[in-house]
Amino acid sequence: MREPFINRVLQCAVALAIVAGITIFYREGVRVNATTAALTFLLAILAVSTVWGIAVSVFMSIAAMFAFNYYFLPPIGTLTIRDPQNWVALFAFLVVSVLASHLSTRANQQAQVASARRREIEKLYSFSQSLLESGNVIQLLNRIPAQIVNIFEVGAAALFLADKQKVYRSGPVIPLLDIESLKAIVVREEPVIDATNSICFVPVRMGVRPIGSLGISGTILSRQTLEAMGTLIAVAMERARAVEQLGQTEASREGERLRTALLDSVTHALRTPLTSIKASVTNLLTNPKLNDAQERELLTIINEESDRLNRLVGEAGEMAQLDAGEVKLNLEPHSILEVITAALTQTKTTLGNRDVRVHVSETLPRVRVDLARAREALVHLLENAHQYSPPDQPITVSAEANADFVTTSVADRGHGIDDPEQSLIFEKFYRGRDQRYLIEGTGMGLPIAKAIVEAHGGSISLTSQRGHGSVFSFTLPVDHTRAASP
Repeated sequence: MREPFINRVLQCAVALAIVAGITIFYREGVRVNATTAALTFLLAILAVSTVWGIAVSVFMSIAAMFAFNYYFLPPIGTLTIRDPQNWVALFAFLVVSVLASHLSTRANQQAQVASARRREIEKLYSFSQSLLESGNVIQLLNRIPAQIVNIFEVGAAALFLADKQKVYRSGPVIPLLDIESLKAIVVREEPVIDATNSICFVPVRMGVRPIGSLGISGTILSRQTLEAMGTLIAVAMERARAVEQLGQTEASREGERLRTALLDSVTHALRTPLTSIKASVTNLLTNPKLNDAQERELLTIINEESDRLNRLVGEAGEMAQLDAGEVKLNLEPHSILEVITAALTQTKTTLGNRDVRVHVSETLPRVRVDLARAREALVHLLENAHQYSPPDQPITVSAEANADFVTTSVADRGHGIDDPEQSLIFEKFYRGRDQRYLIEGTGMGLPIAKAIVEAHGGSISLTSQRGHGSVFSFTLPVDHTRAASP
């Protein structure tokens, strides 16, 4: 109380000094008539009222009235007024100065209120934008109090949810923001503003039903801002719940789609070798008149189809290990040409007479990879290009390097992949709509290649144009240890 009083006394002293300064200037310096002096006093009073308010400006008006009477209205040097018209002039001066001070102060207060409302609206907008960043309900509830403290510059914030009977806080623990006070606001269903303790409460409503309450300490916000905050919080919570439910629905739908794809893949891929094995065994058991060459042919079919079945089961097991992160890589420096040569050697029988063109510079930096795994990833890409392109068209393998990665590309001249399918091509068990019943496979090769590349810290991508073929590219990290070694 003492400091505001001292400030007010100092303000009145300054106002009195301004009146004295104007009087001395017009009496000892520039000689002017009474009208000019009165207008100058009015301008000074308006300026003071704008800065310090109505109280100081009224005090200054009274002081200016006496100075105006004593120094500028005849008889000069006395407070006596001889001419009745000067009474009117003096009274008009006092009324105009006080009224102008009041209007100036009121306009200034309204401007301050408008500015405060504008700042609150800006803060509400920032608050609403921050609420949209979280799609998870738990994450959102933990973020809300912290966002309120940061955006609205309050001391502490507490959010209470009635269904969970839990309080989410940010800032220091304030005794007045206890759970019982927050529960009382839910029952009361009305905002509470305690200016004495700088505490605000507002219910959080979903429609007309209160679902919780919000408490703020350290700053008094307007009732409208508090109610807007409660509404924004309720809407954000409902949105986050809707997003979660949508995600769960999509996950369930995706799981069903994967199960369907798996059954389709298993049915198509496993039935063919099983059918061949069953037919060959049946023929061996029921036809004793087979010669040695015929028996050997049937046994060869059984052997090859058994290997095929074993490979399909192995791919499924390998995919499960890669997904679980259970595969350990033996990382060593190798040239990318070693990886390509090893992959071409393994696929020599599969590719047959296919023309494979390799465009790789021997000056490329070495990569840090598990040679067997990197070769396996490239094998899957080569076999994929071989399966999905005409036999008379070549496959091109190329590589280039930048500072951190070597990018290897496998290009074919097949039918290409439609844009909608390009985002699905690396998913497990997915196979193109037009090819899934025409070409054998499980849809596991590309996902395995992707998992291997990503386990090395690289990435895999696809560029394809319908009717012009596809280019699969993957990156492997450059081995910097050799360059760093002395």
